[in-house]
Amino acid sequence: MVQKYQSPVRVYKHPFELVMAAYERRFPTCHLIPIFVASDVMKEETSEDGSTHRIERRCALDVDAPRLLKRIAGVDYIYFIQKNTLNRKERTLHIESHNETFSNRVIIHETCCYSVHPENEDWTCFEQSASLDIKSFFGFESTVEKIAMKQYASSINKGKEIIEYYLKELDDEGITHMIQKWIPLDADYIKRYLGDLTPLQESCLIRLRKWLQETHKGKIPKDEHILRFLRARDFNMDKAREILCQSLTWRKQHQVDYLLETWSSPQVLQDYYTGGWHHHDRDGRPLYILRLGQMDTKGLVRALGEESLLRHVLSINEEGLRRCEENTKVFGRPISCWTCLVDLEGLNMRHLWRPGVKALLRIIEVVEANYPETLGRLLILRAPRVFPVLWTLVSPFIDENTRKKFLIYAGNDYQGPGGLVDYIDKEIIPDFLGGECMCEVPEGGLVPKSMYRTAEELENEDVRLWTETIYQSASIFKGAPHELLIEIIDASSVITWDFDVCKGDVVFNIYHSKRAPQPPRKDPLGAHGITSPGGNNVQLIDKSWTLGQDYSMVESPLTCKEGESVQGSHITRWPGFYILQWKFHNMPACSATNLPRVDDVLATLQVSSHKCKVMYYTEVLGSEDFRLVALCVCVYVHLACMTNNIRNLQLS
Repeated sequence: MVQKYQSPVRVYKHPFELVMAAYERRFPTCHLIPIFVASDVMKEETSEDGSTHRIERRCALDVDAPRLLKRIAGVDYIYFIQKNTLNRKERTLHIESHNETFSNRVIIHETCCYSVHPENEDWTCFEQSASLDIKSFFGFESTVEKIAMKQYASSINKGKEIIEYYLKELDDEGITHMIQKWIPLDADYIKRYLGDLTPLQESCLIRLRKWLQETHKGKIPKDEHILRFLRARDFNMDKAREILCQSLTWRKQHQVDYLLETWSSPQVLQDYYTGGWHHHDRDGRPLYILRLGQMDTKGLVRALGEESLLRHVLSINEEGLRRCEENTKVFGRPISCWTCLVDLEGLNMRHLWRPGVKALLRIIEVVEANYPETLGRLLILRAPRVFPVLWTLVSPFIDENTRKKFLIYAGNDYQGPGGLVDYIDKEIIPDFLGGECMCEVPEGGLVPKSMYRTAEELENEDVRLWTETIYQSASIFKGAPHELLIEIIDASSVITWDFDVCKGDVVFNIYHSKRAPQPPRKDPLGAHGITSPGGNNVQLIDKSWTLGQDYSMVESPLTCKEGESVQGSHITRWPGFYILQWKFHNMPACSATNLPRVDDVLATLQVSSHKCKVMYYTEVLGSEDFRLVALCVCVYVHLACMTNNIRNLQLS
């Protein structure tokens, strides 16, 4: 006789993604299920767009059965095959299980499903059904059936309790919401928001985004921004990934994501910086107008300094990205770049002042590295005779693809056929160019010398502005790790860290010592034949110290690959001195031949002179402070989830 079971619908008052995080903590073993002794992953695959994840496990159960029955059966463990299919798009998890052991005598089949509550998308439903068919079992069919039903009833009662246990564990760690990272990347979405891509280009975008989701734990850039980096490197995945990771690190280090909210232009910029946004061109691209010939570049540099000008230009680029998104929605087609109109009337040798040119070259370098493929067209009007001199200075710093977008008009050539009206509607041509549209771009003029600041004042402010970052950088060499000392007075404090691996692969360790190390010694970088202006190297653990006696390891070593972003925390058990260590990752040689592996050779080629680099931030919190921070993070994540849901509704 076939025994069947169908559960009522259980409801977890938690979002689907959070329940999935709790569910995954059951593997590879679960101390709450004593009979569940082991599980091995047999097969795992993810769909190309990242929406579906399939995993097959072989699970070992130590069934509570009489010893005599186990001896007759000749087994210690019962093995089951479990196949899970997680659909992030539909937000469902389907589970199918069947017994591998005695499958010719006993047939056990179970199906389970986690899904979003039909009336509340922040809740999760669970359903379960199973069947048991005992064909023959050495004359113990009735006994086996009773044992099976007893074990199954026990697991049913335990099921919800286990998920609730791991949900509480997540809550204790400050995790109460999880952002749904997967966004549909279907053909309609690509065409509507990203444009016409070839199959190969679509594949590059999907693969790069998937790689970022798996390795980068910080803010994931939007698809259109990832696409810009791919276009800038002709869809070469490795080259695009390299410059994108460098840019993400730069954005994080200097808090560029928050620039529009935190940066307020000084009054001198509002009065004398002759640039501003002005409607859009014929293609729907945002239009930025810069009256460079009317700008007192020397006066602005003397009054503000190079760093303030750079930050202002970055805010312009950030605003440009925002306007591209808005115009994409308004015009119903993908708009990923803007048009810049530069009026050079008034340009003269005064604009070739060396510090001003130096500031311009620096700005071009930063913008080229971090905002590729954002300039759709550059219209240069009323170019004077001095322009070729300026062009000779700046053109080597501009990417060849960008230079192809330049259109240069001398004198009044822009007014004729093939001129400005081919790119901008006549109704919005600015009045100072002969049009009828009033333009609110400041007219500029000379910055009063009373606003000039001394070189010392500017130097100090430049350092303060652009080193205004909570992150530090460090270089790591083979045989010379970088170590950071943290003294803990009160046990149960929380050490938190956030670091990016900018170059090479590293191993991250945490150690504890009751005694303070000797004053830190900096590694003589010259010994490695390298100078490192962008990072330091400090070692604290004395070579005479013995692991297990003088100091101990408090966390398992964590291997971190180049490009990864890592966040974590450690609750201290004892007062004393904690040492955070980033160490060069040595790949093991092939055990059979003692020869280096191919990966090892490639790593040696990629990491010049065995050098790695990390950018890190650490903080020590009291236990109460940590809970408060965790609560704030939860509120932020909840708001982010709400924003993401609104965005998905708009897309649909």
